[in-house]
Amino acid sequence: MISQHFVINKTSFKRKKLTILQHKLRVVMKCYTITNFILNDDEKPYKISHRCFYFSKEVIGFIKECKYEKIFHSMFDQLLRSATSIGANVVEGKAGSSKKDWKNYYSIALKSANETKYWLCLIAESIEVPKLKVKELIKEADEISKIIGSIIVKSSQ
Repeated sequence: MISQHFVINKTSFKRKKLTILQHKLRVVMKCYTITNFILNDDEKPYKISHRCFYFSKEVIGFIKECKYEKIFHSMFDQLLRSATSIGANVVEGKAGSSKKDWKNYYSIALKSANETKYWLCLIAESIEVPKLKVKELIKEADEISKIIGSIIVKSSQ
């Protein structure tokens, strides 16, 4: 009789745990669909996830426009990886299961933003590229890193 009661409770517990996980998954999937990143022409990206998304698009466009020799391919590859990693980690952090998880993802996003600035500066000094565009990208990467840094600091208080 006791073991039968235990089995019922164990099954009930598994169902409850499964429904909680399904709910979390629905919330995460609902939060980040492609339509959530698209803004109207007159809108400015105020959320950090929007800023990161549009920054990634700008970097992708910049890399597409640049003509470079094979020797510089790894620098552009690293730039692409670090720039797109910022937004990916912000989004992943918002879907985190705990505050520690959230903070870790935001810390990685901050590191990626700083790495992006490094690659942009190195590319600007090494290759003939549109300097004004690089300057704009560095400024945006700097602003994003300051925002993420501020969010991390304020969350610790």
